Amino acid sequence: MVSEPKPAGLAHPLPGAIGLSHLSAYDWEAADGVCGGSPHLHLVCTEAYVVTGGRGAVQTLSPDGYRDIPLEAGSIAWFTPGTVHRMVQGGDLRITVLMQNSGLPEAGDAVFTFPPEVLADPGRYAAAAALPPGTGPQTAAAARRRRDLAVEGYLGLREALVAGDSGPYLEFQRAAARIVRDKVPTWRKLWREGALATAERTGAQLDALAAGDPGHLGEATAHDAAPTRLGGFGMCGRRDEYALPGTTLPYQEE
Repeated sequence: MVSEPKPAGLAHPLPGAIGLSHLSAYDWEAADGVCGGSPHLHLVCTEAYVVTGGRGAVQTLSPDGYRDIPLEAGSIAWFTPGTVHRMVQGGDLRITVLMQNSGLPEAGDAVFTFPPEVLADPGRYAAAAALPPGTGPQTAAAARRRRDLAVEGYLGLREALVAGDSGPYLEFQRAAARIVRDKVPTWRKLWREGALATAERTGAQLDALAAGDPGHLGEATAHDAAPTRLGGFGMCGRRDEYALPGTTLPYQEE
């Protein structure tokens, strides 16, 4: 006998309140001859790549320098807040992305490595980061222009860091923090209702079990979801996303 799903109540996030999406890396060639995505960083979220097919790399900039991490089916790479990352296409690269703090990236926890003069002007930054709605040729062209502008700034950061000068990289981090500052109250609300609430729920369950009370097990159920947008233009590549009620907002390019 197959039972009907329980009525929807309080939305339950994925394990650990993570975000989930699938990416196919861009195959557009950039100014340095490399095909790939738009370099950027996150301010409070750790991101993980789980490679499901093809090959490529992720280039990173961090206080420990420049790295070029190979990616192939079965490999995993992850990077903490402040790490500039650029997905590089090597041949049909496909990735499942696991993102800490579901909902925060969709609410703007990412800043592109645009050149300093763009980062210094909030209006100019917002215009350069925005994309038209949809998945057609106009959006594709705008996504490619945005990628090229991010690569322009990224190459300068990388050149300086490789030469031993961390100044431009550190200034980019400071500029990124200024750009997102006004979004922090919204992020805090999403965090409290998502990741923090999930951790606190586990604490309450442990307390109940220690007291011999398994009552929360009576709420056991299963959930399922399917992608709600296919082939969107994300930062790193074409993006299939999931809108999980109560935890992940519909994706917004900012």
